[in-house]
Amino acid sequence: QVQLVESGGGLVQAGGSLRLSCAASGRTFSSYAMGWFRQGPGKERESVAATDWSGSSTYYADSVKGRFTIFRDNAKKTVYLQMNSLKPEDTAVYYCAASPRGLGAPSLAYEYTYWGQGTQVTVSS
Repeated sequence: QVQLVESGGGLVQAGGSLRLSCAASGRTFSSYAMGWFRQGPGKERESVAATDWSGSSTYYADSVKGRFTIFRDNAKKTVYLQMNSLKPEDTAVYYCAASPRGLGAPSLAYEYTYWGQGTQVTVSS
């Protein structure tokens, strides 16, 4: 079992930055691929970024490439999402998720087994 708790969301002006954190419990965190997803108002959930177990392989949605960075600290059992140059369209609830598929950076929701409760990010124009 892996439990995930996100933090770091909030209200920020367009052009600003936020760093989301996702703290995991369990002894096997370092073997899991980790991902960030988001669901905006009236929208379907979408993949934002993902990383393999080591952090060496990453995936980014086209909409966030060059602005968001996913990285992890296995010793702290935490994965982060650094979000820069935020836009109003980035407004969403952000979820982290863990996939037992440690290799690669899975981008599809069905590949993830464990999910956090989500943290709200609101970007004002």
